[in-house]
Amino acid sequence: MQEKTTPGPDPSDTGRAVRDTSKVDQPAVKPVIPAAAAKRANASVIGMIVALVVTIAAFLPVILMNPLPKSDGFRPDINVSAVAGNAADVAGFTPAAPDTANAFRPNYARWESGSGSGVPTWEVGYITPKDAFIGLVQTRQSNPTWLLQQTKSAPVTGTRDAGGQSWELRDAGKGERSMILDYRGTTVVLTGTAQLDEFTVLADAVVKSMDSNAAVMVSPSASPAP
Repeated sequence: MQEKTTPGPDPSDTGRAVRDTSKVDQPAVKPVIPAAAAKRANASVIGMIVALVVTIAAFLPVILMNPLPKSDGFRPDINVSAVAGNAADVAGFTPAAPDTANAFRPNYARWESGSGSGVPTWEVGYITPKDAFIGLVQTRQSNPTWLLQQTKSAPVTGTRDAGGQSWELRDAGKGERSMILDYRGTTVVLTGTAQLDEFTVLADAVVKSMDSNAAVMVSPSASPAP
C-alpha cells in the first residue's frame, strides 16, 4: 500500500504571486514638471495667443475696407455699339451690335485682324440670362475651312428661324452648338453652350442690328479667301 500525499504549493509560485501583488499595489508614477519648465510652457502658449490676436487685429481693418464682391460677379462695362462704330472703318462694314435690352451681358467686344486665321472678324461675347455663353463672330471673308474651325467641325443638323431669316444649325449633340447666317454681305456665326431658345433671342437681335446698317458692297479685292 502506498500512501497518497497532497502536493504542497510550489515555492516558485508563491514568489511569483508576491511579485505580481507588489506590482498591483504600487501607485502610478506621475511625472513631475519643474516649476520653471511649467512657467516657460505657459509663457509660450500665452505668447502664441497674443501673436494671433495681434495678427487678426492688423488684418481686420483691411478686410472691412474691402467689401465682398456681389453675388453676380464682375460685370465689365462694354459699349458694344461704340466699339462696333470704331471698328467699322477697318472692317469695311458696320459690325452687328445687337440690342438685347441688357438681357445678354457683353464681356468683350473687339476687332480681330485675322493675322492667325487669315480671316478678319468682329467678335462679341455674351453671357445669357441663364448664365450660359454665346460668342458672336462676323466676317465678310468666310470660307469652309474657317467655318469648320468656328463650329468645331459640328455637323449640320437643320435650320432655325430667327429675325425672319433661316439660320443654319450645327450641333454635335454635346457641348457647344452654332447658328450660321449669310446675310447682307457678311457671315455671322453664333457659337456657345446656351440653349436654343436663347440662341434664337440673340439671333433675332443680330438680324435687326444688321437691317439697320447699310448693306456691304464686297469689292473684288475683298473676295473670300479660298
